[in-house]
Amino acid sequence: MALNPSDGFVAANNVADLTDGVLPIFDVVPVQLQFSIAADFVAAQVANNVLILALSNGRILRIDLNKPEDIDDIDLPKKPSEVGVIRRMFLDPTASHLIVCTAGGENYYLHSQSRQPRPLARLRGVSIESIAWNPSLPTASTREILIGASDGNIYESYIETSTEFYRKEDKYLKTLQKLPDGPITGLWVDIVPSSGPSRADMRRILISTQSRLYHLVGKIGRHHHDGSASVYTKLFEAEQPIVHELTRSSTAATAASALVVSPDPQDNAAGRPHQQDTLPDRAFAWLSSHGVFHGKLLTNPASPELGTKVFNESKLLPRSQLAVNASEATNGRRKPAAGADYIDALALTQWHVVSLVGSRIIAANRLTGSTIYDQVILDPGQKAIGLCVDIQKSTFWLFTSTEIFEIVVRDEDRDIWKIMLQMQQFDAALQYAHTPAQRDAVATASGDYLTSKGLYSEAATVYGKSSKPFEEVALSFIDNNQPDALRKYLLAKLSTYKKAAVMQRIMIATWLVEIFMAKLNSLDDTIITKAELSDALDPTQTKEQLDAVRNEYHDFVNKHKSDLDRKTVYDVISSHGREEELLYYANAINDHNFVLSYWVQRERWSEALTVLKRQKDAEVFYRYSSVLMTHAAGELVDILMRQSTNLKPRNLIPALLEYDRNYTGPLSQNQAIRYLLYVVNQLGSTDSAVHNTLVSIYASHPSRDESALLSYLESQGDEPKFDPDFALRLCIQNHRVLSCAHIYTSMGQYVQAVDLALSHDEIELASIIADRPIQSGNAQLRKKLWLAIAKKVIGSGHIPKENGANGTGVNGVVVGGDKSGIKTAIEFLKRCDLLRIEDLIPFFPDFVVIDDFKEEICAALEEYSKNIDSLRREMDESSQTAANIRIDISRLDQRYAIVEPGEKCFVCGLPLLSRQFFVFPCQHAFHSDCLGRKVLEQAGPAKSRRIKECQIQISKGLVSGTKREAMIAELDSLVASACILCSDYAIKRIDEPFVKDGEDRTEWSL
Repeated sequence: MALNPSDGFVAANNVADLTDGVLPIFDVVPVQLQFSIAADFVAAQVANNVLILALSNGRILRIDLNKPEDIDDIDLPKKPSEVGVIRRMFLDPTASHLIVCTAGGENYYLHSQSRQPRPLARLRGVSIESIAWNPSLPTASTREILIGASDGNIYESYIETSTEFYRKEDKYLKTLQKLPDGPITGLWVDIVPSSGPSRADMRRILISTQSRLYHLVGKIGRHHHDGSASVYTKLFEAEQPIVHELTRSSTAATAASALVVSPDPQDNAAGRPHQQDTLPDRAFAWLSSHGVFHGKLLTNPASPELGTKVFNESKLLPRSQLAVNASEATNGRRKPAAGADYIDALALTQWHVVSLVGSRIIAANRLTGSTIYDQVILDPGQKAIGLCVDIQKSTFWLFTSTEIFEIVVRDEDRDIWKIMLQMQQFDAALQYAHTPAQRDAVATASGDYLTSKGLYSEAATVYGKSSKPFEEVALSFIDNNQPDALRKYLLAKLSTYKKAAVMQRIMIATWLVEIFMAKLNSLDDTIITKAELSDALDPTQTKEQLDAVRNEYHDFVNKHKSDLDRKTVYDVISSHGREEELLYYANAINDHNFVLSYWVQRERWSEALTVLKRQKDAEVFYRYSSVLMTHAAGELVDILMRQSTNLKPRNLIPALLEYDRNYTGPLSQNQAIRYLLYVVNQLGSTDSAVHNTLVSIYASHPSRDESALLSYLESQGDEPKFDPDFALRLCIQNHRVLSCAHIYTSMGQYVQAVDLALSHDEIELASIIADRPIQSGNAQLRKKLWLAIAKKVIGSGHIPKENGANGTGVNGVVVGGDKSGIKTAIEFLKRCDLLRIEDLIPFFPDFVVIDDFKEEICAALEEYSKNIDSLRREMDESSQTAANIRIDISRLDQRYAIVEPGEKCFVCGLPLLSRQFFVFPCQHAFHSDCLGRKVLEQAGPAKSRRIKECQIQISKGLVSGTKREAMIAELDSLVASACILCSDYAIKRIDEPFVKDGEDRTEWSL
């Protein structure tokens, strides 16, 4: 932001004191060499931290400043007596290419990877005064470079190291132009950015002589990477230079002339690298007899007119200004010699012009021209041979024939912000302000200036970054009726407070809410009244501004919602009647309770459901389910089904019951039942409360149809999830007979179920229930149930309608008492195969004659006769079986087994006849003690314990007589009940290994 400096603005009084007590920007220090020099220095160059020294004896020293102990000592191919002493050296910015010029007109090329200078045959006899290196900075070869000679010629050359003897290093030498002004004292080439595919082909060339400075911009020819053709010929032929010419002076021929540029931008003072869009433009300076003409190497526009713009924005630092400083600095100690007021050498830093005037180093600020450093460096009679700049590393060096000095630059941009501030270039001042105090001074001054110009909105943003008193700025905007500026200021100020400043942040944020609401109301009023907000805004623009302010409010709420007090903000927005903004804030802070209650209070059910759809908090659903079920049951149930994974259906039961209490429609449209069925069938809920609620709604419905309830009860199977007692009470209370009977049956209370069915004359239902015990095989219970049915059917004459023939129908049964009715009842009771005619006779009335069921009695007597015959046959078979058993028992007394004399025990392997033994029918034989031991190992705990007790009592003689014999018999039966090798004992030992621990496994080898 460049502003008019003539408006009378001055910077704050305390600006000058912000950088006191720091080290000076410039300091010249001598460099101590760690080795002795056999001859004087005659030329020097520095680039990329590489120092090149040329000695009067023709030697060249190449020193890497990063490793100064390693020095390359290089000799020219010919002695100085043959080619003359080294007159000048040119080193490219990467320190890869060195061109050495001698007084005898010989020129040599030395690559950084070589120690052997190579003569440049095509340049022999050319007195080189300046070189413009290729801007792409190649390292393998120089590529296309420009060479300025003392005779005014400008050449293009391509130099490349060659190891072949017959090949020349300089591939070609092309004369581009000859200027009539004498020596070409300076050359510079850089790339000018441009659009299009050939944007890298646009070049700028600066050419300086003692009296003129030329500026050319144009496209170069096609690149030839092999160095076979010139690329600059096209530019010099097609473009006309822009010339800056000095007035003729009698002393111009004796004054030094040079063209220098500023080094590459380095990290700023705070140690942060420059951003690409804030890189300072490279500066140039032309030393002439009039002084130092300097400016920025602008890059826009990329056209020949660029030179005019560069020269117009450049300015001259007069020689007289520096010469006066140099003369006055002698303080009468010595009188300056003739010509001492000329500038001998020149260098540029980022912001300063460094001049060598006689024996003094003078540094002047490029922006103001003021001298900030002026010091005598050289001894009387001592002469400098060069002032060099390392463009890439931004270091500065002064050389004499015997000494080396380094010009140390510290934080040279430390005062740039102050200068920019005085020039009212506030954006630039802020860019170069490094400390908070400096940035604050810039912001305050910039804000004051903008306010004085009436630019309140711009001033608000700037003031927000300053430390100017809050109340002063705020009152200033209020007094000038600038609510928009005040809003911007508060927003900017809010962002500067730390999180710890809770009170300040809350107050400012709340004030901003008030300002936003007032602004929105004002814009709404303007739109409603179709009035113009101002001369510059029509109603359409007002609507656009309304949308912009509303979006700004949204961004503010989202960013600073943690700085707002909920209750206060609700009160402020509500007082302005801003419904949309109120709800936006509530949604932003996730206060869904407020949003839902807001819509519910206004009975806006669709909006409430829309908010509810986005919720994840289960408590919100529980809190508002009752009212929403009452007024929007279907939509709410849809939402509840989608949120099933987050909700506990148990907590929704109160809302479902409240809904059902007021519901009067059919069961198929009952939304509570719909949701509960979804929970039961789809989610597989086992919560008894859910199932009990479903039973309660089914049972309490005024409809007499029990199909839905029965369907649910039957779906629960034998292990219902509902409470049967609770369900039974509800069904009894609501006269749900079929459901009650089903519940009784599921509980196994068949008697109660049959009694209930019979009490309601549900004979068919009772008969179905009476057959249920078939599954459990309880014939006695089944017969009991059917007897109850028989008593009801015979005693009251009620028969199921489908089987009845006569009588009047009552509750699904036929009432009749004649002969056909008795027979029908008996036919119905035949459905149970357990009932006999004798079981039914007690239930018949006394007046019934035997003729009414004579056929049934006869059939019963015949069946009894058949049963008697069957029993007789069974008795005969049993007598025969008993006789056979007695014969088998008698044969057992004569059973024996043959034991061979050499028979051995199958456990211990000793002769079997050595002691008491047992022989089994399977021919396995064991000693009694061996068998007992094995049985103890494999028998259960109870059997083992009993065997041990018997053995102890028998061995110790604790029993005698018949008890002893009985106990011996018991012991034998326990021990010898089965063979341990081929009975259940063997099966139980299937998991035992064949080879036990301690046995030889090799015995099993095949």
